Amino acid sequence: MDLEAVRRERSEWMKWKNIAPLREALEKLPSFGAAVTLGNTVELKTEEPVDMAEVERIARMMMPWRKGPFDLFGLFIDTEWRSDLKYNFLRPHFNLHGKKVADIGCNNGYYMFRFLEDTPTKVVGFDPSALFKSQFDLINRFVKSDIVYELLGVEHLPFYEEKFDVIFCLGVLYHRSDPVAMLKSLRQGLEEGGEIYLDTFIIEGDEPYALCPSESYSKITNVYFVPTLKALENWCLRAGFKSFEVLGTVRTTSDEQRKTDWIESHSLEDFLDPDDNSKTIEGYPAPIRGYVRIKKG
Repeated sequence: MDLEAVRRERSEWMKWKNIAPLREALEKLPSFGAAVTLGNTVELKTEEPVDMAEVERIARMMMPWRKGPFDLFGLFIDTEWRSDLKYNFLRPHFNLHGKKVADIGCNNGYYMFRFLEDTPTKVVGFDPSALFKSQFDLINRFVKSDIVYELLGVEHLPFYEEKFDVIFCLGVLYHRSDPVAMLKSLRQGLEEGGEIYLDTFIIEGDEPYALCPSESYSKITNVYFVPTLKALENWCLRAGFKSFEVLGTVRTTSDEQRKTDWIESHSLEDFLDPDDNSKTIEGYPAPIRGYVRIKKG
C-alpha cells in the first residue's frame, strides 16, 4: 500500500467546505508554548495575550467535542465523554516511558496528550476524521507537542513505516464488521513483545457468543458485534495473540457520558430504555465495556 498516496488524498479533506473555514480560522490564531497540566483536564495556561472570544468561537465551530475535558486558558470544554475516567482506570496498568506508542481512533488526541506524562519516545494517533484532527490542531497549537496525527485507519497499520511497543485501541473494535481481521492488523503494527490495550462493548455471559444487532445498538448504526469476554478472547487467539488479560469491566453511566453544551446532540440518556436503563432503546443489554491487555509473542 502506498501510504504517501493515501496521505496526499486525505490532506485534501482539509479543503472540504465544512472544514476549510476551521483551518483558515486556526491559521489566524497565535502559536506559542503554553504551560500544560496533564491532569484529569488537559489544562493550558499562559501569560501571553490571547483573544479568548476568538478561541471560543473557533472551538465552538469545531463541535461536537466528544473526548476530553480540556481547559484552554480558562475556557472549559466540557466534552460528552469524561475520558479521564477511562484513562485513570487504565493508568495503573501501563508505563510508556521510552516507548513508541500508537492510539488507534485517537479522536482529538486527549489520551495522547495524557500519554506525554510518561515521556514516551514517540506518540502517533490514527483517525480518519478531518474534524477531530482540527480539534487536535487547535490544542496542539498551544501545547506544541511532537505528537504525530495521521488521517489513517487501523487498516493502514500493517503498512505503517514504524512498529509500536504499545497500541491503545479504545472504543473501535465494535465498529468493524470483521473484528478478527482488525485484530490481525493491530498485531501487525506491534513490535515483538508489544502489547495492546483494548476496550470494547461486551455482553455478560460465560459462553463464546456475540450479540449481532440488526440495525443499531444504543442508536449507533455501525456496531456489528458485541461479544462476551470469552468470545473476545477467542477472536484474539484467532488473530495470533498469545496473551489475553482482562483488566476489568465497567458499565457506562451518565457520570461518564452525557449531554453538554459542547455537543448539541443526543447522548447516553437518549440511547437507553427510559423505563429500564439496563437495556438500550432497542432492547439489548445496556453498554458494558471490557478492558483487556493482549500481547504479541
